[in-house]
Amino acid sequence: MLAYDGVPDVARIDTGVWLAILGLGLLSTAFAYILYFSIVRAAGATNASLVTLIVPVSAILLGTIFLGERLAAHDFLGMALIASGLLIIDGRLQTAWQKQQKA
Repeated sequence: MLAYDGVPDVARIDTGVWLAILGLGLLSTAFAYILYFSIVRAAGATNASLVTLIVPVSAILLGTIFLGERLAAHDFLGMALIASGLLIIDGRLQTAWQKQQKA
């Protein structure tokens, strides 16, 4: 970008842009890190990592809701694979199955 556009003139950047950058940096990034590490402390690293698998599903659903995108069969298949991965990683399904086998 620097080779194409050159060094930006920082003095000409609008105040609203600086406020948006500051808001993204403080609210989105800093708050997300604080929230994430508090979840890690409370629920453990494995449970906190499960949240990262939900990101593609939420992106697909938000695109459908707000951008009018249409879902194809492979979208549903991908969401089903993610859901099954969440169930396997979480361990609750395996625990319930083991309890059923003992009964």
